Amino acid sequence: MSADPPATGACASAVNLASVLGSFQEQWAPRIVARLNDTEFKLAKLEGEFVCHAHADTDEAFLVLQGSLIIRLEDREVKLHPGELFVVPRGVRHQPVANHECHVLLIEAAETLNTGDAETKAYSSQGVWVQATKS
Repeated sequence: MSADPPATGACASAVNLASVLGSFQEQWAPRIVARLNDTEFKLAKLEGEFVCHAHADTDEAFLVLQGSLIIRLEDREVKLHPGELFVVPRGVRHQPVANHECHVLLIEAAETLNTGDAETKAYSSQGVWVQATKS
């Protein structure tokens, strides 16, 4: 693992998402695997309820890789299964919930704090860069 992004922000080699997911156990602790311009791609393992929050200035995309995820919004719930993607628009309060461990690829603006506007230090992270791995 590395705390620093690659010099160009691009991947130096192909990234094996399954290998990266197998390299850590922490939940709600995103691992940054790539950057495209000002957008970061982050892998995370989720289980339980996350803090309800919003990101005032940026959208946030959730792509479920394994398991299922519920995103609670103020007026409804969105249920996601493997291969399904949902974009939470900027400013919309949301609460990710995984009844069992779920693996997701988060796509969001670089340096986005995962807890958004919530006043909590629990699980607060911008993500940690990981080394590219191939299988």
